[in-house]
Amino acid sequence: MQSIKQRFGIIGNSPLLNRAIDVAVQVAKTDLSVLITGESGVGKENFPQIIHQYSPRKHGPYIAVNCGAIPEGTIDSELFGHEKGSFTGALADRKGYFEVADKGTIFLDEVGELPHATQVRLLRVLETGEFIKVGSSKTQKTDVRVVCATNLDMQTAIQNGRFREDLYYRLNSVPINVPPLRERKEDIAILFRKFAVDFAEKYRMPSVRLTEDAQRLLSSYYFPGNIRQLKNIAEQISVIEQNREINADCLKRYLPDNEIEKLPALISKKEEKSFASEREILYQVLFDMKKDMNDLKKVVHNLLEKNNHDYSELSAENVVIHDIKPPTTIKKYVPEDAETITVAPVEEVENSLSLEEMEKEIIKKALEKHKGNRKNAADELKISERTLYRKIKEYDI
Repeated sequence: MQSIKQRFGIIGNSPLLNRAIDVAVQVAKTDLSVLITGESGVGKENFPQIIHQYSPRKHGPYIAVNCGAIPEGTIDSELFGHEKGSFTGALADRKGYFEVADKGTIFLDEVGELPHATQVRLLRVLETGEFIKVGSSKTQKTDVRVVCATNLDMQTAIQNGRFREDLYYRLNSVPINVPPLRERKEDIAILFRKFAVDFAEKYRMPSVRLTEDAQRLLSSYYFPGNIRQLKNIAEQISVIEQNREINADCLKRYLPDNEIEKLPALISKKEEKSFASEREILYQVLFDMKKDMNDLKKVVHNLLEKNNHDYSELSAENVVIHDIKPPTTIKKYVPEDAETITVAPVEEVENSLSLEEMEKEIIKKALEKHKGNRKNAADELKISERTLYRKIKEYDI
């Protein structure tokens, strides 16, 4: 275990980390597909190299591909190659990564970012070892070991339609989970010392040291950015601080959002949902309208209480708005001599208003609210930017 860590530059003695390394070594002897999961910045890129170097394919090629960095329009060409003239700019035949990596290992980082069409092609390669170049009708064979990594919650991605379930189970023959830094508290101080020494050599200055209280503070921090964030903090302190001994007060200045220490942190700031069609936009609008109606009932109830009316049995649940037309009458179901209260007219909603017009108005308001920023408007509407662009063009907004 120690020799493996030294060879691949892995630092730490956490049982969770050791378990992940042990699984990688054991599965390396087989040809099973491996899916490496873990948050961004935990060091997932080391494990495909361990699997390749301890496998019978170690003398074959090893190719690492960042799927998230390749544009959607060229990803198929990059992975599977293309024929001359198959698209604009295809001036010659080109081999794809699956052809070049024959008899070796291909590492697909951020595999969760692959487009659906590419996911279908990848599934075929995994099941049959066959692929077709872009612009070709000839089937080619390849013998490649596939190792993938992602920082996404794949079950959520499957539920949201972002990733194929059959491909997930084909890739996930052997799962390896790389633990986040907050679950490796015993390794944090060791990693900081290693980074401090490295930066001292790089910038030709004495190495910084942490006092005991600073070490305790560092170990209690949540580290949403994991090892990458810790390395960044060590570099900042090494360059900026004149005093080489760092106490807790000094360290706090380099820990963003100190209030999240030891508290759960969100992996993503908001749960994003991309709607497949305009019908889902309308469903969202209708749900929002229902919520607004419930809020209106509560407002009326509060107004009645402020006017000292004796409606002790009145509640937001048993108030019924009979018609959304002026004037609106609201009644409480009490004896017949109960008082009837008339409130200010509510804006009339035309019965002839079509769903398309409602959708158009909602999109207009979102764009006005965000001053034409389409990305923010799409987030507000809970739809993808692509869907928003299409609706803007369709409605000539």
